[in-house]
Amino acid sequence: MIGCDLGSNTLRIVQIDCTTKKRVKAYEKIVRTAKDLHVSGIISQTSKNNIFLALSEASTLFDFKNHKSFCVTTEAMRVAQNAPEILQEIDEKFGLKFEIISGKTEAFLTSLAIENALKREGLEFQNYVLFDLGGGSTEITFCKNGNRKSQSFPFGIINIAEKYKENLEEKVTLAVSTIDAFISNQGNIPHKYQQLIATAGTPTTVCAYLQNLDYAHYDSSKINGKTLHVNDFNKALTSLMALSHEEAERYTGTNRRDLVVVGISIVKALMQKLGFETCIVMDDGLREGVAISNCNTIVS
Repeated sequence: MIGCDLGSNTLRIVQIDCTTKKRVKAYEKIVRTAKDLHVSGIISQTSKNNIFLALSEASTLFDFKNHKSFCVTTEAMRVAQNAPEILQEIDEKFGLKFEIISGKTEAFLTSLAIENALKREGLEFQNYVLFDLGGGSTEITFCKNGNRKSQSFPFGIINIAEKYKENLEEKVTLAVSTIDAFISNQGNIPHKYQQLIATAGTPTTVCAYLQNLDYAHYDSSKINGKTLHVNDFNKALTSLMALSHEEAERYTGTNRRDLVVVGISIVKALMQKLGFETCIVMDDGLREGVAISNCNTIVS
């Protein structure tokens, strides 16, 4: 089963063995779908070219014609005026039908992936708080005894990075405050839920960097289940900023250092708002959730 996630920053694809729920192969490429979207209201030609180049590359790795493939896309395509025509062209060229899903569906599918990953890593999987920090949106899920409550918020690393060039900490604090109403009736969150799970490029990149794994040698098996303290994010930020731009991008990926810096600010603000000093990092996310959900449909 193949699951595809065309996000606001990255195209991520995974093939899952439906019997074991384990990855067969995975692929990701930074495509910057949402670049300049807040100004123009459309997916730019550059972003479109990036997406098509990535899909061409992925087509050499995955047998889309002979394996069931389910593809979703999120916040950037939710708001872009030219999303329908781009998705139609993708269908015509690659035979991949991307569905624009809601934030609620995105959160649900991501939670499926996280719960599968927590089980795999031998961790508690029925009680947690999860945040998925994307390029254009952030999803937060509270799960208690297997009962989930989720909400999607329209802030992410790309739209914050592009909108706010000054007073970043202040703007991040303002953006993150939009979750206040959603979390207001949760009481003492750390006591009630005990663990915070973080999935997305920023926490996984920081986790890899602190293990001296550069972008080209990223290894998800060394990321999943690792616990990071908020001070680890401070340490990574200070260290990355001290590197030359070229050296920093060896760890963050091309044109990603500034986004990771913004992402670290958002992660720290989310952790503070939710009341956690530590988080468990997971590489699994929406693409795995898409594949697992469709595996479950076939089985049932």
